[in-house]
Amino acid sequence: MKIRIGIIFTAALVILSCGPKKKEARPAPVTRDFPMAEVPMMITQPDERAQWLCTHFWDRFTAPDSLYFSDSLTVNGVPKEALEQQIGLFATLLQQIPLADGAAAMTAFYKRLEAFQLAHPTGNVFTETVPLVSRYFYDPNSPVRSEDLYLPFVKELAASAIIDPAYKMGYEWDAKMCEMNRTGTPAADFVFIDTAGRRRTLYSIKAARTLLIFGNPDCHACKELLVEMESQAQIAELIGNGSLKVLDIYIDQDIPLWKEKMADYPASWINGYDPSFKIRSDVLYNVRALPSMYLLDADKTVLLKDATTDQILSALL
Repeated sequence: MKIRIGIIFTAALVILSCGPKKKEARPAPVTRDFPMAEVPMMITQPDERAQWLCTHFWDRFTAPDSLYFSDSLTVNGVPKEALEQQIGLFATLLQQIPLADGAAAMTAFYKRLEAFQLAHPTGNVFTETVPLVSRYFYDPNSPVRSEDLYLPFVKELAASAIIDPAYKMGYEWDAKMCEMNRTGTPAADFVFIDTAGRRRTLYSIKAARTLLIFGNPDCHACKELLVEMESQAQIAELIGNGSLKVLDIYIDQDIPLWKEKMADYPASWINGYDPSFKIRSDVLYNVRALPSMYLLDADKTVLLKDATTDQILSALL
C-alpha cells in the first residue's frame, strides 16, 4: 500500500445538469451478468483480438436500447461489484495494446457513457461508472492505474456539457496533472543535491536507462521496493555494467532525517533531495503517493510513468 501525498482534486461525485427530463418507465428489478463483447471468430491474431475487445468492450453494456434495473447496488442490471471487476479487466486489457489505441478506446468509452446518460437520464450508468473509472485508472493505490490512459477520459469529463461547472475545475486539474511527463515525452529536468553535497541534474545522469524513484526513507512501501530491487541479481548486473542508473529523490523537507537514513540505501544508487521542493509541490511531477517511479531512456524520454514494481521489473528483466 502506498502512502498518499497531498490533495487529490478528483471530484468525488458527478452532478448532472438540471432541467426538465422525460420520464422513463422503471425497469423490473432483475439483475443480469455483465454483457461481454464477443470477438468475431474471423479475428484470430491475439493482438488484433485484444484490440477489438478493447474497442468494443462496453458496446453491449451501454447500448442505447439496453435500459435495465438500477439501484444503489445495481448499474443497468449489473451488480456494482461485477461492474468494478469489468473495469479492472478493461484497464488490464488496455495495457496490452499500443498506448494510442488504448487512449482512443478510453475516449470512445467516455462518449458511450455520456450518450447513454443523455438517452436515459434517469439511469445511473454515468454517475456510478465515472467514479469507478477514476478509482481504477487514477487512484495512486490502484495496481492497474495509468495516468496516460486516464488522461483522454478526464479531458472529456472536463469538457462535457453534462458536468456541473462547479466540478469541471477538479477535472481540469487532473487532466493537467496527467499531461505532465507523459509516456513518450521528455521527462522534466530538475536539480538535486546528492549525498556528497554536489548540485546535479536529472539530465546529467548518463545511462541507457534511468529508474527515477521519488521516495522517502520512512515510507514502508519504499522500503519494500528497496528490498525487492536488491533481491534481483539482474538489476544489480545492469547497474554494475552502467546500463541502468537508479536515482532516488527525496522530496520532503526533513533533510536531517534523509541524511541519517542514507546508510540504508544501496551504494550503487544515486540518492539526492530536492532543495527547492518544487517536485513536492506538483510543479514538475504529479507525485501523489510514494514510491512513484518513472523509467527513462538514454535521452530521458519517459518509457513508464508512475509505474508499479511489476511493470518496472518486467521492462528491465
